[in-house]
Amino acid sequence: MKNLSLPIRFGIVTSAILMAYFLILALMGKHTNVFYSLFNGVITGFGIYETIKYTKLRMGDEFSYGKGFIAGVTTGFVATLLFTIFFAFYSTELDSGFLDELSEVWAKDYSNFQGIVFFTVAIMGFATALVLTLSFMQLFKTSNNLKK
Repeated sequence: MKNLSLPIRFGIVTSAILMAYFLILALMGKHTNVFYSLFNGVITGFGIYETIKYTKLRMGDEFSYGKGFIAGVTTGFVATLLFTIFFAFYSTELDSGFLDELSEVWAKDYSNFQGIVFFTVAIMGFATALVLTLSFMQLFKTSNNLKK
């Protein structure tokens, strides 16, 4: 559990930033525009990058690709899970008209739009976390090339 404390903390902070960004968009009335969610990838990416960087600094020579990968994925998954729970709470309890507004813009024909939205938010977050972790690990992995 000690090895996962840093990624979990970074995941909690990353999810808090994602929530704050969403609430700022809601205050401006832009939260129904799905294109603003592209910035979520930047926020998540920064959290994952910093987690891997600090994990490498903390572990020193013991750092491996696998340990960095686990740290990055854990951060992304924790952030996604917490944000998805927040998103579900927001759209069902705080702003019950949000999903209706969103469905008018994007999907008029779905009968179970609420479940589809929550599932999509979670899958997008998990996929982003996985892809960004794989990408960032290319920067942090040790090279097997021998220098002459």
